Amino acid sequence: MNRLRFCVLVLAFLAVPGARTLSQEWRVPTAMKKLNNGLVVVVSEEHSAPTFGLCIAYGIGFRLEPEGRTGFAHLFEHMMFEGTPEAPKGTFDQVIEGGGGFNNGDTRYDFTEYIESAPTSALDPVLWLEADRMKTLDFSPANLENQRKVVEEEVRVNVLNRPYGSFFWLDLPQKAFDRFPNAHNFYGDFKDLDAATIQDVQSFYEHYYAPNNAVLAVAGDVTPAEIFEKAEKYFGALPERPVPPRPDVSEPPQTAERRSTETDKLARVPALALGYRMPPRTSHDAPVGALVGELLHNGEASLLYQALVKERKVAVEVSGGFNWPLGNPFEYNGPTLMTSFIVYPSSVTESALVSAYDAVIANLAKGGASAQQLERIRAKMRSDWYNELEMPLDRASVLAHATLFDGSPARVNEIPDELSKVTSDEIKAFARKYLVPTNRTIINRVPVPSAGKAEGGEKGPQP
Repeated sequence: MNRLRFCVLVLAFLAVPGARTLSQEWRVPTAMKKLNNGLVVVVSEEHSAPTFGLCIAYGIGFRLEPEGRTGFAHLFEHMMFEGTPEAPKGTFDQVIEGGGGFNNGDTRYDFTEYIESAPTSALDPVLWLEADRMKTLDFSPANLENQRKVVEEEVRVNVLNRPYGSFFWLDLPQKAFDRFPNAHNFYGDFKDLDAATIQDVQSFYEHYYAPNNAVLAVAGDVTPAEIFEKAEKYFGALPERPVPPRPDVSEPPQTAERRSTETDKLARVPALALGYRMPPRTSHDAPVGALVGELLHNGEASLLYQALVKERKVAVEVSGGFNWPLGNPFEYNGPTLMTSFIVYPSSVTESALVSAYDAVIANLAKGGASAQQLERIRAKMRSDWYNELEMPLDRASVLAHATLFDGSPARVNEIPDELSKVTSDEIKAFARKYLVPTNRTIINRVPVPSAGKAEGGEKGPQP
């Protein structure tokens, strides 16, 4: 067939109503099995390359750590790399990296995950290593002190000695929410970190790092039968352990706008953080909110960037989104925010910036999104989601989180269709319901006056 004619036919086909639904027909293959000790195993078979991605997600994150143990979830993420009696410190990295792979870990509000990617020839050693550190760790004072210092140094680098001090993701939730799970300094207060003992750390591990509080997901050049067999071999003998009940993370309704000011000795121009409370993850409003977050914040074509930076020139930088920046809009399991982080010139007042911001929200609530805007952002979000499911390591991570929250990986295949169904009327209704002053918190972060002495306002975060 003539190449030009073929292209014309393809374009004509894509213009047919409903044709774009073909882009949503691809579904991630999954298989799931629960071992007798409660460990849930998920497998996604994909043979495009002789590699695999592995994720173990534990049901412990920032908001789930006990009171008096702020920063413990993050601290313990580090402790998991300090070795075990069978595999001393350094063995984990040597085995995985020596086999051509890599590994990492991170902590979020509702989970802590450990990830590895390697050639399939390294599958058995990697599974053995993960099972080994699910069994026990090297609980030594030296390891605890080492990682305590590492975490405290992270706080110094990322909070105390950086302009704006991460206030838009660290301070904002503490002011937007009321209950400890959602409103404490999850990076860790120095007093809590310094007070931690070996007994505290071991108790935390035994309560939360149990097989019955975890999901093991493997994606790549493997088969379900192979992974189920190996999971039983390496993890099956680990005992189930008591896991503390999930704390009540619900929040009382917000009834008034919350505003505060912080001074910043390192910032040269002011910045504003605005956070709106968002609907539960399982709500019909959640995918609408996810799309609204992208409409407002996604790049230079976003509504906020165009209005505040390009047109009104009341801002120099705009970023943000739904459940941003510590997660994507689909992976949360408790109260979360839609956050806007805006850096603005010193010549602009806070009230002028907020007024310009509110005008963008008002236009969205009144007119919704145009057909072109809606299709652009839906296509972008679907593409981003499929891209996240393409690489075995990313796919394993997404599958582990979905299974941890819902007991099944099926959720990952529902999201593209949900995004495709969002309408302009739903966007207007969402803006009128959630993007209102009584549902938001604002922090204005301003440079310390040139005299070097902060006047009024609150101090920045003090871990």
